[in-house]
Amino acid sequence: MKSVFFSRFFILLPWVLIVIIMIDIDSKRTIRTPASWRTGRALRTARSASSASGVSAGTQQNQSALPIVYAITPTYTRPVQKAELTRLAHAFRQVPRFHWIVVEDSAGRTELVARFLARCGVPYTHLHVLTPRRFKRTGMPRATEQRNAALAWLRQHRSRRDAGVVFFADDDNTYSLELFDEMRSTRRVSVWPVGFVGGRAYERPLVSGGKVVGWYTGWRPDRPFATDMAGFAVNLQVILANPRAQFKRRGSQPGMQESDFLKQITKVSELEPKANNCTRVLVWHTRTEKPHLANEPKNRKDTVFIEV
Repeated sequence: MKSVFFSRFFILLPWVLIVIIMIDIDSKRTIRTPASWRTGRALRTARSASSASGVSAGTQQNQSALPIVYAITPTYTRPVQKAELTRLAHAFRQVPRFHWIVVEDSAGRTELVARFLARCGVPYTHLHVLTPRRFKRTGMPRATEQRNAALAWLRQHRSRRDAGVVFFADDDNTYSLELFDEMRSTRRVSVWPVGFVGGRAYERPLVSGGKVVGWYTGWRPDRPFATDMAGFAVNLQVILANPRAQFKRRGSQPGMQESDFLKQITKVSELEPKANNCTRVLVWHTRTEKPHLANEPKNRKDTVFIEV
């Protein structure tokens, strides 16, 4: 009996050992493989985060050295005002080192513009100055007081230590982001083409040998500076060094404000051509169509207030 038992035991023993070894190997794989995968994923995630953090920090450091673009936007109450400002804000918030100076033509800051600017995501200064009624006649230059108020703010709140570029960004224009890269290197006064202005598809400075030698324009080519308000930028230090330079109200004609202002701070021979020697259009004078509101009731009929 004992001999039979031992014979069967020794026959089964190798198979038992094989089963135990296989179970042990399988259990080790089950435990180690997920741990190894989690560690690898964690390392990759950490490396990616570290790499992204390094790029972000480097980008922020590089951007902090850029001159600030100060965009001056006169605006006034009208049905499309918020729509126009919204379009500008979507572009401006993508521009690094940017400060938006919005100047209302009003006796005080309106709630609509104040609420909009507080939520727009763009660093801003909100000013207001009312255009005297006698200057609101047809044929009179527009936004003079508002642009001058913005220039006065810059002279009061910025100094010779501040690097920046001043640009007159009307709220009825459309801007390419490339334009702000172009203007940021302005040493004194830079110029470029503008689309849909002067009765032509575009107007531009004519450039020869890196210098402005004339103007391609459809209106008043005899102007000293035949450019649109959106067609030039001025180094902040030039603004500060010429404290009396401003947009003229008396003696200035519509369409001549640019020339009247630029004559006070520069010469045509000193202009800096941008946008590939003034051969690329990066800003367009688009002018939103005036909405037809013939069916709008004179007295409010809706039961709730909807801001448009």
